[in-house]
Amino acid sequence: MTASAPPTPQASRRLYAPCALLPQGWAERVAIDVDAAGSIIAVSTSTSPDGAERLAGPVLPGMPNLHSHAFQRAMAGLTERAASGDDSFWTWREVMYGFLAKLTPEQMEAIAAQLYVEMLKAGYTAVGEFHYVHHDLDGRPYADRAELSARVIAAAKQAGIGMTHLPVLYACGGFGGQAPAPGQRRFLNDVPGFLRLVETLRARHAGDPDIRIGIAPHSLRAVTPDMLRDVVAGLTAMDAGAPIHVHIAEQVKEVEDCLVWSGQRPVEWLLDHEAVDRRWCLVHATHMTTSETAGLAASGAVAGICATTEANLGDGFFPAPDYLARRGAWGIGSDSHISVSPVEELRWFEYGQRLAQRRRNRLSEQLAGGAAPSIGAFLYKSALSGGATALGRLIGRIATGARADLLVLDGDHPQLTGRNGDALLDSLVFAGNANPIADVMVGGRWVVRSGRHAGEGEIAARFRQAIAQLAA
Repeated sequence: MTASAPPTPQASRRLYAPCALLPQGWAERVAIDVDAAGSIIAVSTSTSPDGAERLAGPVLPGMPNLHSHAFQRAMAGLTERAASGDDSFWTWREVMYGFLAKLTPEQMEAIAAQLYVEMLKAGYTAVGEFHYVHHDLDGRPYADRAELSARVIAAAKQAGIGMTHLPVLYACGGFGGQAPAPGQRRFLNDVPGFLRLVETLRARHAGDPDIRIGIAPHSLRAVTPDMLRDVVAGLTAMDAGAPIHVHIAEQVKEVEDCLVWSGQRPVEWLLDHEAVDRRWCLVHATHMTTSETAGLAASGAVAGICATTEANLGDGFFPAPDYLARRGAWGIGSDSHISVSPVEELRWFEYGQRLAQRRRNRLSEQLAGGAAPSIGAFLYKSALSGGATALGRLIGRIATGARADLLVLDGDHPQLTGRNGDALLDSLVFAGNANPIADVMVGGRWVVRSGRHAGEGEIAARFRQAIAQLAA
Protein backbone atom coordinates (compact mmCIF):
# COMPACT_ATOMS: atom_id res chain seq x y z
CA MET A 1 0.00 0.00 0.00
CA THR A 2 1.24 3.50 -0.81
CA ALA A 3 0.67 6.82 0.90
CA SER A 4 -2.58 8.59 0.15
CA ALA A 5 -2.28 11.65 -2.03
CA PRO A 6 -3.53 15.02 -0.81
CA PRO A 7 -6.94 16.00 -2.19
CA THR A 8 -6.97 17.01 -5.83
CA PRO A 9 -6.97 20.82 -6.06
CA GLN A 10 -10.17 22.34 -7.30
CA ALA A 11 -11.43 25.84 -7.85
CA SER A 12 -12.59 27.82 -4.87
CA ARG A 13 -16.34 28.25 -4.64
CA ARG A 14 -19.13 30.04 -2.85
CA LEU A 15 -22.01 28.06 -1.37
CA TYR A 16 -25.33 29.64 -0.43
CA ALA A 17 -27.55 28.14 2.28
CA PRO A 18 -31.07 29.34 3.11
CA CYS A 19 -30.09 28.82 6.76
CA ALA A 20 -27.13 27.29 8.54
CA LEU A 21 -25.99 26.38 12.04
CA LEU A 22 -23.01 28.62 12.82
CA PRO A 23 -20.99 28.67 16.07
CA GLN A 24 -23.04 31.62 17.30
CA GLY A 25 -26.35 29.97 16.39
CA TRP A 26 -28.70 29.75 13.44
CA ALA A 27 -28.34 32.30 10.66
CA GLU A 28 -30.25 32.96 7.45
CA ARG A 29 -29.07 33.54 3.87
CA VAL A 30 -25.57 32.29 4.58
CA ALA A 31 -22.71 32.39 2.10
CA ILE A 32 -19.83 29.97 2.73
CA ASP A 33 -16.63 30.53 0.76
CA VAL A 34 -14.45 27.44 0.36
CA ASP A 35 -10.90 27.50 -0.98
CA ALA A 36 -9.34 25.06 -3.42
CA ALA A 37 -7.91 22.96 -0.58
CA GLY A 38 -11.33 22.43 1.01
CA SER A 39 -11.20 24.87 3.93
CA ILE A 40 -13.70 27.60 4.71
CA ILE A 41 -12.19 31.04 4.08
CA ALA A 42 -15.23 33.22 4.83
CA VAL A 43 -18.77 33.02 6.18
CA SER A 44 -21.28 35.82 5.74
CA THR A 45 -24.97 36.15 6.60
CA SER A 46 -27.97 37.97 5.14
CA THR A 47 -26.37 37.69 1.73
CA SER A 48 -27.54 37.29 -1.84
CA PRO A 49 -27.35 33.94 -3.65
CA ASP A 50 -26.03 35.60 -6.80
CA GLY A 51 -23.08 33.73 -8.24
CA ALA A 52 -23.16 31.04 -5.55
CA GLU A 53 -23.95 27.33 -5.63
CA ARG A 54 -27.38 27.15 -3.99
CA LEU A 55 -27.83 24.44 -1.40
CA ALA A 56 -31.24 22.81 -1.24
CA GLY A 57 -31.96 23.01 2.50
CA PRO A 58 -30.71 23.86 5.99
CA VAL A 59 -26.98 23.25 6.51
CA LEU A 60 -25.27 21.69 9.53
CA PRO A 61 -21.63 20.96 10.31
CA GLY A 62 -20.87 17.29 9.71
CA MET A 63 -20.64 15.16 12.84
CA PRO A 64 -17.29 13.72 14.00
CA ASN A 65 -17.34 10.03 14.92
CA LEU A 66 -14.66 9.78 17.60
CA HIS A 67 -14.46 6.00 18.05
CA SER A 68 -14.53 3.26 15.42
CA HIS A 69 -13.29 -0.31 15.03
CA ALA A 70 -14.00 -0.60 11.31
CA PHE A 71 -13.66 -4.38 10.93
CA GLN A 72 -16.43 -4.94 13.49
CA ARG A 73 -18.98 -3.67 10.94
CA ALA A 74 -18.83 -7.16 9.41
CA MET A 75 -19.70 -8.73 12.80
CA ALA A 76 -22.73 -6.56 13.52
CA GLY A 77 -25.74 -8.77 14.24
CA LEU A 78 -23.73 -11.98 14.51
CA THR A 79 -23.34 -11.99 18.29
CA GLU A 80 -27.01 -11.74 19.25
CA ARG A 81 -27.47 -15.36 20.33
CA ALA A 82 -27.42 -16.30 23.99
CA ALA A 83 -24.33 -18.40 24.61
CA SER A 84 -24.83 -18.81 28.35
CA GLY A 85 -26.66 -17.35 31.30
CA ASP A 86 -23.78 -14.91 31.80
CA ASP A 87 -23.29 -13.27 28.40
CA SER A 88 -21.21 -10.10 28.71
CA PHE A 89 -18.58 -7.98 27.05
CA TRP A 90 -16.06 -10.70 27.88
CA THR A 91 -17.96 -13.46 26.05
CA TRP A 92 -18.57 -11.10 23.12
CA ARG A 93 -14.81 -10.47 22.98
CA GLU A 94 -14.09 -14.17 22.46
CA VAL A 95 -16.45 -14.20 19.45
CA MET A 96 -14.59 -11.17 18.07
CA TYR A 97 -11.25 -12.95 18.42
CA GLY A 98 -12.60 -15.87 16.41
CA PHE A 99 -13.70 -13.51 13.65
CA LEU A 100 -10.22 -11.96 13.49
CA ALA A 101 -8.65 -15.38 12.97
CA LYS A 102 -9.77 -15.23 9.31
CA LEU A 103 -9.69 -11.55 8.31
CA THR A 104 -7.33 -10.62 5.43
CA PRO A 105 -6.03 -7.14 4.50
CA GLU A 106 -8.22 -7.06 1.38
CA GLN A 107 -11.27 -7.90 3.47
CA MET A 108 -10.32 -5.27 6.05
CA GLU A 109 -10.24 -2.60 3.34
CA ALA A 110 -13.52 -3.70 1.77
CA ILE A 111 -15.33 -3.73 5.13
CA ALA A 112 -13.95 -0.34 6.14
CA ALA A 113 -14.90 1.29 2.83
CA GLN A 114 -18.49 0.04 3.17
CA LEU A 115 -18.64 1.32 6.72
CA TYR A 116 -17.33 4.74 5.79
CA VAL A 117 -19.88 5.14 3.01
CA GLU A 118 -22.60 4.31 5.54
CA MET A 119 -21.14 6.86 7.96
CA LEU A 120 -21.14 9.60 5.34
CA LYS A 121 -24.72 8.96 4.31
CA ALA A 122 -25.76 9.05 7.98
CA GLY A 123 -24.04 12.40 8.63
CA TYR A 124 -20.61 11.50 9.98
CA THR A 125 -17.94 13.40 8.03
CA ALA A 126 -14.85 12.40 10.05
CA VAL A 127 -13.88 9.28 11.96
CA GLY A 128 -11.42 8.37 14.71
CA GLU A 129 -10.24 4.90 13.71
CA PHE A 130 -9.05 3.10 16.87
CA HIS A 131 -7.02 0.56 14.95
CA TYR A 132 -5.60 -2.40 16.82
CA VAL A 133 -5.30 -5.18 14.21
CA HIS A 134 -1.71 -4.86 12.96
CA HIS A 135 -0.32 -8.29 12.02
CA ASP A 136 -1.05 -11.35 9.92
CA LEU A 137 -3.19 -14.32 10.95
CA ASP A 138 -0.29 -15.87 12.87
CA GLY A 139 0.64 -12.62 14.61
CA ARG A 140 3.68 -11.89 12.45
CA PRO A 141 4.28 -8.36 11.15
CA TYR A 142 3.59 -7.81 7.46
CA ALA A 143 6.53 -6.80 5.26
CA ASP A 144 5.05 -3.31 5.55
CA ARG A 145 4.29 -3.01 9.27
CA ALA A 146 1.71 -0.36 8.39
CA GLU A 147 -0.14 -2.69 5.98
CA LEU A 148 -3.46 -2.77 7.82
CA SER A 149 -3.34 0.90 8.78
CA ALA A 150 -2.79 1.63 5.10
CA ARG A 151 -5.84 -0.45 4.26
CA VAL A 152 -8.23 1.48 6.46
CA ILE A 153 -6.78 4.82 5.36
CA ALA A 154 -7.18 3.73 1.73
CA ALA A 155 -10.80 2.87 2.52
CA ALA A 156 -11.33 6.33 3.98
CA LYS A 157 -9.92 7.85 0.80
CA GLN A 158 -12.18 5.70 -1.38
CA ALA A 159 -15.24 6.81 0.57
CA GLY A 160 -14.12 10.41 1.03
CA ILE A 161 -14.37 10.63 4.83
CA GLY A 162 -11.88 12.54 6.97
CA MET A 163 -9.87 10.44 9.41
CA THR A 164 -7.89 10.67 12.61
CA HIS A 165 -6.00 7.40 12.50
CA LEU A 166 -5.20 6.01 15.95
CA PRO A 167 -2.88 2.99 15.79
CA VAL A 168 -3.24 1.05 19.02
CA LEU A 169 -0.47 -0.06 21.35
CA TYR A 170 -1.53 -3.43 22.77
CA ALA A 171 1.08 -5.50 24.61
CA CYS A 172 -0.47 -7.30 27.59
CA GLY A 173 -3.39 -9.55 28.41
CA GLY A 174 -4.35 -7.90 31.70
CA PHE A 175 -3.33 -5.43 34.40
CA GLY A 176 0.26 -5.62 35.60
CA GLY A 177 1.72 -6.92 32.36
CA GLN A 178 -0.06 -10.27 32.17
CA ALA A 179 0.72 -12.46 29.17
CA PRO A 180 -1.57 -11.88 26.18
CA ALA A 181 -4.09 -14.49 25.08
CA PRO A 182 -3.73 -16.33 21.75
CA GLY A 183 -6.68 -14.39 20.32
CA GLN A 184 -4.74 -11.14 20.82
CA ARG A 185 -1.72 -12.15 18.70
CA ARG A 186 -2.62 -9.83 15.79
CA PHE A 187 -2.63 -6.79 18.09
CA LEU A 188 0.75 -6.99 19.79
CA ASN A 189 3.63 -4.48 19.54
CA ASP A 190 6.44 -3.26 21.74
CA VAL A 191 6.98 0.46 22.23
CA PRO A 192 9.92 0.96 19.82
CA GLY A 193 8.17 -0.92 17.02
CA PHE A 194 4.95 0.90 17.67
CA LEU A 195 6.58 4.34 17.56
CA ARG A 196 8.25 3.42 14.26
CA LEU A 197 4.80 2.57 12.92
CA VAL A 198 3.51 5.98 14.02
CA GLU A 199 6.51 7.73 12.43
CA THR A 200 5.87 5.87 9.17
CA LEU A 201 2.23 6.87 9.08
CA ARG A 202 3.00 10.50 9.91
CA ALA A 203 5.55 10.66 7.07
CA ARG A 204 3.19 9.07 4.55
CA HIS A 205 0.32 11.44 5.27
CA ALA A 206 2.15 14.67 6.03
CA GLY A 207 0.40 17.60 4.44
CA ASP A 208 -2.93 15.86 3.94
CA PRO A 209 -5.58 18.02 5.68
CA ASP A 210 -8.04 15.14 5.82
CA ILE A 211 -5.75 12.69 7.67
CA ARG A 212 -4.41 13.17 11.22
CA ILE A 213 -2.26 10.63 13.05
CA GLY A 214 -2.58 10.11 16.82
CA ILE A 215 -2.21 7.08 19.07
CA ALA A 216 -4.33 4.83 21.24
CA PRO A 217 -2.72 3.00 24.16
CA HIS A 218 -5.52 0.44 24.18
CA SER A 219 -6.34 0.37 27.90
CA LEU A 220 -4.63 0.18 31.28
CA ARG A 221 -5.00 -3.58 31.11
CA ALA A 222 -3.17 -3.80 27.74
CA VAL A 223 -0.11 -1.62 28.47
CA THR A 224 2.13 -1.28 31.52
CA PRO A 225 2.67 2.11 33.19
CA ASP A 226 6.15 2.33 31.69
CA MET A 227 4.82 1.58 28.21
CA LEU A 228 2.13 4.22 28.59
CA ARG A 229 4.63 6.81 29.73
CA ASP A 230 7.08 6.03 26.93
CA VAL A 231 4.56 5.97 24.10
CA VAL A 232 2.96 9.26 25.19
CA ALA A 233 6.41 10.84 25.40
CA GLY A 234 7.33 9.46 21.99
CA LEU A 235 4.23 10.86 20.35
CA THR A 236 4.65 14.21 22.07
CA ALA A 237 8.18 14.49 20.68
CA MET A 238 6.73 14.02 17.18
CA ASP A 239 3.59 16.14 17.58
CA ALA A 240 2.82 17.85 20.88
CA GLY A 241 -0.83 18.31 19.93
CA ALA A 242 -1.62 14.86 18.54
CA PRO A 243 -4.67 13.05 19.98
CA ILE A 244 -4.35 10.24 22.54
CA HIS A 245 -7.32 7.89 22.95
CA VAL A 246 -7.76 5.11 25.50
CA HIS A 247 -10.49 2.64 26.48
CA ILE A 248 -11.23 3.01 30.17
CA ALA A 249 -13.67 1.88 32.90
CA GLU A 250 -16.07 0.32 30.43
CA GLN A 251 -16.92 -2.70 32.56
CA VAL A 252 -17.27 -3.30 36.31
CA LYS A 253 -14.80 -6.21 36.06
CA GLU A 254 -12.23 -3.85 34.59
CA VAL A 255 -12.64 -1.53 37.58
CA GLU A 256 -12.38 -4.42 40.04
CA ASP A 257 -9.26 -5.80 38.37
CA CYS A 258 -7.64 -2.35 38.34
CA LEU A 259 -8.30 -1.99 42.08
CA VAL A 260 -6.65 -5.35 42.75
CA TRP A 261 -3.63 -4.36 40.66
CA SER A 262 -3.11 -0.76 41.77
CA GLY A 263 -5.43 0.08 44.65
CA GLN A 264 -7.05 2.70 42.39
CA ARG A 265 -9.89 2.77 39.91
CA PRO A 266 -8.96 3.19 36.21
CA VAL A 267 -9.89 6.86 35.72
CA GLU A 268 -8.46 7.71 39.13
CA TRP A 269 -5.17 5.98 38.25
CA LEU A 270 -4.88 7.67 34.86
CA LEU A 271 -5.56 11.15 36.23
CA ASP A 272 -2.96 10.60 38.96
CA HIS A 273 -0.24 9.23 36.68
CA GLU A 274 -0.59 11.08 33.36
CA ALA A 275 -0.99 14.75 32.43
CA VAL A 276 -4.47 14.21 31.01
CA ASP A 277 -5.64 17.23 29.05
CA ARG A 278 -7.68 18.11 25.95
CA ARG A 279 -5.41 15.89 23.79
CA TRP A 280 -6.94 12.87 25.51
CA CYS A 281 -10.18 11.05 24.76
CA LEU A 282 -11.31 8.58 27.42
CA VAL A 283 -13.58 6.18 25.59
CA HIS A 284 -16.59 4.91 27.58
CA ALA A 285 -15.49 5.95 31.13
CA THR A 286 -18.79 4.35 32.13
CA HIS A 287 -17.99 3.51 35.74
CA MET A 288 -16.68 6.55 37.63
CA THR A 289 -17.03 7.86 41.17
CA THR A 290 -18.04 11.46 41.81
CA SER A 291 -14.40 12.47 42.29
CA GLU A 292 -13.33 10.72 39.08
CA THR A 293 -16.16 12.42 37.20
CA ALA A 294 -15.09 15.81 38.54
CA GLY A 295 -11.45 15.12 37.69
CA LEU A 296 -12.18 14.06 34.14
CA ALA A 297 -14.40 17.10 33.53
CA ALA A 298 -11.76 19.46 34.94
CA SER A 299 -8.97 17.93 32.84
CA GLY A 300 -10.39 19.14 29.51
CA ALA A 301 -10.24 15.62 28.09
CA VAL A 302 -13.17 14.36 26.04
CA ALA A 303 -15.41 11.52 27.22
CA GLY A 304 -16.07 9.25 24.24
CA ILE A 305 -19.70 8.13 24.48
CA CYS A 306 -20.71 5.14 22.33
CA ALA A 307 -24.26 4.72 23.55
CA THR A 308 -25.45 2.01 21.14
CA THR A 309 -22.40 -0.21 21.66
CA GLU A 310 -22.46 0.38 25.42
CA ALA A 311 -26.09 -0.72 25.44
CA ASN A 312 -25.40 -3.70 23.19
CA LEU A 313 -22.61 -4.91 25.47
CA GLY A 314 -24.49 -4.20 28.70
CA ASP A 315 -21.85 -1.78 29.95
CA GLY A 316 -24.01 0.51 32.07
CA PHE A 317 -24.87 4.21 32.17
CA PHE A 318 -22.29 7.00 31.92
CA PRO A 319 -22.72 9.52 34.82
CA ALA A 320 -23.88 12.19 32.39
CA PRO A 321 -25.81 14.68 34.56
CA ASP A 322 -22.95 15.12 37.01
CA TYR A 323 -20.35 15.24 34.23
CA LEU A 324 -22.26 17.80 32.17
CA ALA A 325 -23.03 19.92 35.22
CA ARG A 326 -19.25 20.21 35.59
CA ARG A 327 -18.97 21.32 31.94
CA GLY A 328 -17.23 18.12 30.86
CA ALA A 329 -16.50 17.74 27.13
CA TRP A 330 -17.92 14.75 25.28
CA GLY A 331 -18.50 13.38 21.81
CA ILE A 332 -19.98 10.31 20.18
CA GLY A 333 -18.68 7.23 18.42
CA SER A 334 -20.26 4.24 16.73
CA ASP A 335 -17.57 1.85 18.08
CA SER A 336 -18.70 -1.68 17.08
CA HIS A 337 -21.13 -0.34 14.43
CA ILE A 338 -24.22 -2.20 15.50
CA SER A 339 -25.65 1.20 14.60
CA VAL A 340 -24.08 3.69 12.19
CA SER A 341 -26.14 6.76 13.01
CA PRO A 342 -25.20 9.91 14.91
CA VAL A 343 -28.89 10.46 15.54
CA GLU A 344 -29.23 7.15 17.35
CA GLU A 345 -26.08 7.74 19.41
CA LEU A 346 -27.37 11.14 20.55
CA ARG A 347 -30.88 9.86 21.14
CA TRP A 348 -29.77 6.94 23.27
CA PHE A 349 -27.33 9.03 25.26
CA GLU A 350 -30.36 11.04 26.37
CA TYR A 351 -32.76 8.10 26.57
CA GLY A 352 -30.39 6.12 28.78
CA GLN A 353 -30.54 8.90 31.34
CA ARG A 354 -34.34 9.10 31.08
CA LEU A 355 -34.60 5.38 31.77
CA ALA A 356 -32.12 5.49 34.64
CA GLN A 357 -33.80 8.48 36.30
CA ARG A 358 -37.39 7.95 35.12
CA ARG A 359 -37.61 11.60 34.03
CA ARG A 360 -37.59 13.40 30.67
CA ASN A 361 -35.22 15.90 29.04
CA ARG A 362 -32.20 15.18 31.22
CA LEU A 363 -29.21 16.41 29.20
CA SER A 364 -29.49 20.04 28.26
CA GLU A 365 -28.26 23.57 28.69
CA GLN A 366 -30.49 23.92 31.74
CA LEU A 367 -27.40 22.55 33.48
CA ALA A 368 -25.81 25.89 32.56
CA GLY A 369 -28.83 27.96 33.56
CA GLY A 370 -30.57 28.11 30.19
CA ALA A 371 -34.33 28.60 29.92
CA ALA A 372 -36.31 25.74 28.32
CA PRO A 373 -33.42 24.74 26.07
CA SER A 374 -33.56 22.49 23.06
CA ILE A 375 -32.32 19.02 23.98
CA GLY A 376 -31.58 18.08 20.37
CA ALA A 377 -29.60 21.27 19.76
CA PHE A 378 -27.60 20.84 22.97
CA LEU A 379 -26.74 17.25 22.12
CA TYR A 380 -25.78 18.00 18.53
CA LYS A 381 -23.69 21.09 19.28
CA SER A 382 -21.90 19.47 22.22
CA ALA A 383 -21.02 16.36 20.20
CA LEU A 384 -19.68 18.56 17.38
CA SER A 385 -17.37 20.39 19.75
CA GLY A 386 -16.19 17.38 21.74
CA GLY A 387 -15.75 15.25 18.64
CA ALA A 388 -13.63 17.88 16.89
CA THR A 389 -11.42 18.22 19.97
CA ALA A 390 -11.01 14.44 20.26
CA LEU A 391 -10.03 14.08 16.60
CA GLY A 392 -7.55 16.95 16.75
CA ARG A 393 -8.78 18.54 13.53
CA LEU A 394 -10.40 21.85 12.54
CA ILE A 395 -13.84 20.39 11.95
CA GLY A 396 -17.31 20.47 13.50
CA ARG A 397 -18.08 24.15 12.79
CA ILE A 398 -19.01 26.37 9.89
CA ALA A 399 -16.41 29.04 10.45
CA THR A 400 -13.33 30.53 8.84
CA GLY A 401 -10.40 28.12 9.00
CA ALA A 402 -12.46 24.97 9.48
CA ARG A 403 -12.69 22.18 6.93
CA ALA A 404 -15.77 22.44 4.71
CA ASP A 405 -17.51 19.36 6.17
CA LEU A 406 -21.21 20.07 5.65
CA LEU A 407 -24.58 18.33 5.75
CA VAL A 408 -27.50 19.62 3.69
CA LEU A 409 -30.87 18.58 5.08
CA ASP A 410 -33.97 17.97 3.01
CA GLY A 411 -36.11 20.73 4.48
CA ASP A 412 -39.22 19.23 2.83
CA HIS A 413 -38.73 15.85 4.49
CA PRO A 414 -41.85 14.98 6.56
CA GLN A 415 -39.68 14.61 9.66
CA LEU A 416 -38.55 18.26 9.34
CA THR A 417 -41.52 19.96 7.68
CA GLY A 418 -42.46 23.19 9.43
CA ARG A 419 -39.40 23.10 11.72
CA ASN A 420 -36.97 25.98 12.03
CA GLY A 421 -33.90 26.71 14.11
CA ASP A 422 -33.30 24.41 17.05
CA ALA A 423 -36.63 22.69 16.39
CA LEU A 424 -34.91 21.21 13.32
CA LEU A 425 -32.35 19.56 15.57
CA ASP A 426 -34.95 18.36 18.05
CA SER A 427 -36.83 16.72 15.19
CA LEU A 428 -33.67 15.36 13.57
CA VAL A 429 -32.67 13.62 16.81
CA PHE A 430 -36.01 12.58 18.27
CA ALA A 431 -38.72 12.53 15.58
CA GLY A 432 -38.14 9.42 13.52
CA ASN A 433 -35.77 6.90 11.96
CA ALA A 434 -35.78 8.12 8.37
CA ASN A 435 -32.63 9.89 7.19
CA PRO A 436 -33.35 13.46 6.02
CA ILE A 437 -29.75 14.18 4.94
CA ALA A 438 -29.67 14.98 1.24
CA ASP A 439 -26.09 16.03 0.50
CA VAL A 440 -22.75 15.63 2.28
CA MET A 441 -19.55 17.58 1.66
CA VAL A 442 -16.13 16.65 3.13
CA GLY A 443 -13.15 18.94 2.68
CA GLY A 444 -14.95 20.94 0.02
CA ARG A 445 -15.89 17.88 -2.09
CA TRP A 446 -19.39 16.50 -2.48
CA VAL A 447 -19.33 12.83 -1.46
CA VAL A 448 -23.10 12.26 -1.16
CA ARG A 449 -25.68 13.85 -3.45
CA SER A 450 -29.43 13.31 -3.07
CA GLY A 451 -28.73 10.58 -0.53
CA ARG A 452 -26.42 8.58 -2.80
CA HIS A 453 -22.67 8.05 -2.68
CA ALA A 454 -21.10 7.90 -6.13
CA GLY A 455 -19.01 4.82 -5.32
CA GLU A 456 -21.50 2.92 -3.20
CA GLY A 457 -22.32 0.23 -5.79
CA GLU A 458 -18.71 -0.83 -6.36
CA ILE A 459 -17.84 -0.55 -2.66
CA ALA A 460 -20.89 -2.62 -1.66
CA ALA A 461 -19.95 -5.32 -4.18
CA ARG A 462 -16.48 -5.66 -2.64
CA PHE A 463 -18.03 -5.76 0.83
CA ARG A 464 -20.42 -8.54 -0.18
CA GLN A 465 -17.51 -10.53 -1.61
CA ALA A 466 -15.55 -10.12 1.63
CA ILE A 467 -18.49 -11.25 3.75
CA ALA A 468 -19.01 -14.30 1.54
CA GLN A 469 -15.35 -15.24 1.94
CA LEU A 470 -15.49 -14.86 5.72
CA ALA A 471 -18.65 -16.95 5.91
CA ALA A 472 -17.19 -19.79 3.81
